[in-house]
Amino acid sequence: MPKSFVGGVSLYRRVMNYAAMSLAAFSAVVVLAPLFAILIYLLIKGAGAINWSFLTQIPKPVGEPGGGMANAIWGSGEILAIGSLIGVPLGVAGGIHLAEYGGHRFADAVRFMADVLNGVPSIVIGIATYGLVVLTQKHFSALAGGVALGVMMIPTVMRTSEEMLLIVPQSVREAALGLGISQWRTTISVTLLSATSGVITGIMLAFARVAGETAPLLFTAFGNQFWNFKVNQPTAALPLQIYTYAISPYDEWHRQAWAGAMVLIVLIIGTVSAVRFIASRGMSRGVA
Repeated sequence: MPKSFVGGVSLYRRVMNYAAMSLAAFSAVVVLAPLFAILIYLLIKGAGAINWSFLTQIPKPVGEPGGGMANAIWGSGEILAIGSLIGVPLGVAGGIHLAEYGGHRFADAVRFMADVLNGVPSIVIGIATYGLVVLTQKHFSALAGGVALGVMMIPTVMRTSEEMLLIVPQSVREAALGLGISQWRTTISVTLLSATSGVITGIMLAFARVAGETAPLLFTAFGNQFWNFKVNQPTAALPLQIYTYAISPYDEWHRQAWAGAMVLIVLIIGTVSAVRFIASRGMSRGVA
């Protein structure tokens, strides 16, 4: 065997393989480095302002000690829950339609509109929701904020769900249909179940994208300095509170803005990780 061959593989191919792996690893480090830099910077700037009062109290006037963003944390959860209830079912249902019944012109139009909507600036969606919901209600509300975020989630969830469902082999569908299972039951119980991991990834991607949006909430939820448990009233949210504190001239509010940004990042990472963990445990047991 020539010296240029080692273990049945040419030396050139082995060198190129190692070079490609090294380049891929370096690219991954380059992509992750800014993320870790942001997390470390947020930890340095915001950790000192996080305490029990910050997590349990509402904002206090300038000059008074204490105060926090408990109402904004609650408001963000409320608005994101409303947005998810709107965006996830519609997005997944749209993805199922495009993947399983999408061989017509209407489906092409839906794909095009989803791609366009995915690229529309979030402030435009906020203004549109202001005109459709806020002016109709005649006041700002958590519901309007949730509608804006839900509309932003739909195209990402839809297109991701479609791609994940298309990856499922056609033979799986044919096997289920051959057993006498109806098409709709095959789609829900077989095809969608096989693509669960990818669909959940798309949902979490959309959730993480909208969780930090400020512009749409300026025109819809508007913000609130007090507790609010009604979906039809103006509601505080972490992005809004961070924005308000960041543009203020007060050092104490600046510190709380950094702390709020850190809490927002932690909540996003924690929510995504928890959903992924629960989904993986369910799939390993054959129930998800």
